[in-house]
Amino acid sequence: MRLRRSPADAVAAPEPPVPATIPEPRTAGRARLGDLLVRRDAVAPADLRAALGLQPDRGLRLGELLVELGVVTEDDVAAGLAEQSGLDVVDLNRETSDPEAVAALPESLSRSLLAVPLRRTEDGALVVAVADPAPATIEQLRAAAGVDLVVRVAALGQVRRRLDAVYRALAGVADQVEAFSGRAGVQAIVRRTDLDADGDDAPVVRIVTMVLTQALRDRASDVHLEPQDGRVRVRYRIDGALHEVLSLPADMGAALASRVKVMAGMNIVERRRPQDGQISTTIDDRPVDIRIATTGTVWGEKVVLRILDTARGVLRLPELGMPARTHEAYGRLIRSPYGMVICAGPTGSGKTTTLYASMAEINNEDRNITTIEDPVEYVIPSITQIQINEAAGITFAGGLKSVLRQDPDVILVGEMRDVETARIAVQSALTGHFVLSSLHATDTVSALYRFLDMGIEAFLVASSVTGVVGQRLVRRSCRHCRVRYSPSAEELAFYESSGGSGKSEFWTGEGCPACSGTGYSGRVGVYELLTVTEEMRQLLVMPSPSHDAMRRLAVEQGMRPLRAEGVRLVEEDETTLAEILRSIYIV
Repeated sequence: MRLRRSPADAVAAPEPPVPATIPEPRTAGRARLGDLLVRRDAVAPADLRAALGLQPDRGLRLGELLVELGVVTEDDVAAGLAEQSGLDVVDLNRETSDPEAVAALPESLSRSLLAVPLRRTEDGALVVAVADPAPATIEQLRAAAGVDLVVRVAALGQVRRRLDAVYRALAGVADQVEAFSGRAGVQAIVRRTDLDADGDDAPVVRIVTMVLTQALRDRASDVHLEPQDGRVRVRYRIDGALHEVLSLPADMGAALASRVKVMAGMNIVERRRPQDGQISTTIDDRPVDIRIATTGTVWGEKVVLRILDTARGVLRLPELGMPARTHEAYGRLIRSPYGMVICAGPTGSGKTTTLYASMAEINNEDRNITTIEDPVEYVIPSITQIQINEAAGITFAGGLKSVLRQDPDVILVGEMRDVETARIAVQSALTGHFVLSSLHATDTVSALYRFLDMGIEAFLVASSVTGVVGQRLVRRSCRHCRVRYSPSAEELAFYESSGGSGKSEFWTGEGCPACSGTGYSGRVGVYELLTVTEEMRQLLVMPSPSHDAMRRLAVEQGMRPLRAEGVRLVEEDETTLAEILRSIYIV
């Protein structure tokens, strides 16, 4: 059996054969990875020594530890490993994986060895990208494939993302649908044992597991199970946009909804009234919390699942995408000893992420921070977090009253849903506490008027609220496949009316393996910050205060509107005009 090594050109024709041995490093002797990274100026010697000192306790490979510490990038580690092993580096963002090549290696082995099959050469060798080209890894891959290998090195993150892309959890759904349809009397009744957690072999159980697994791998924030005329449509919300991924027979709708309800401990008999529930589970060895919401429709019960990946860390405030000026002003607001700061925006605009980043920014030992949430999305050490449980009588209003007796310095109210909660929060801000909360509103000024609509007196709002941040999330253009394009007439008109500075070249993603063909990868926040001034307070307490007058005053006093911030991101080639129109367009 031979092992082949690729030439420097990543897309050359068939590679010449080499001896059937693991390639030796191109440098004299087999240099250590740390020494190579220092030689390449990728890491400072002091940082390397510190990492080596931590390595025995952390139990990670040196490259992973250095990346985790933030002293090198994954690309640096891949380049160092390639030099150490005498192999070439491959950019998986520019490489596709052939289905025939993927079938050559079992998923379990590929995931355990962090190896991605890419394609076959003309003489039948298998091109494989690995995150760690250790000799034992390559030998195992060669034995499993049963053919010659062309081994290349790729960044660890790229390998993991590609594994999730090529090994689809939904691949076996058709077999499970057939098994479901073949069961006697399936259209008449679905047995409770087919829905229980112990019935792992039941088709319905397997399909729900596959759907959730693939959703996590695709970075989906929500899963929609939607009964329609003649089918059940399954859609994922990825980077804020819905994508249809699966179509199932209509007679599976009730069974799928019941399976999800069993997992969440909900009432499977009640199908007309809306229900809420929660699931805590593990998917691909990652702890996940899932919020469930069901509602009856004309075609059956629709189920929406919000996926909260608890393994993902809390973002810090500088990572949210706020421009420097907004970040500085917002940082001053949240360090106030009292008052209220509101995060405003529609559902899915990132309000909770901003609140958590704000808490992380001001969290220290001399402050008692208490939160009231539904649900607690991320557990933060040293912060007291209370989970809403209306069945047990723990509501936002009731929980907030109890928190005030716990000597708090900072109170976070996950969402102000009713007038009682809003009134208690306002009173808390007026009595020496600092309150953070979120509110559903289109922009900053609308958030102030939401308080008035709830029945809170204008003078109380003016005295308690110190600042409002309005926000949206927009998709980033994929950096790996950006090309020039010509915006439509509507987009150009929007750009010019929003204060665009005459940009001549516009860019958009055309779709590539890195972005799953969407042209977008990840999201960035768009923010407008309203700092409540004395002039705004005077305007707010006037009889029938004007929304437009308040907004004009805010802009005059330095607030950058969402539209202007969105256009700024377009001018910096972070996103597209079409995405700003889709997510932000405010008249």
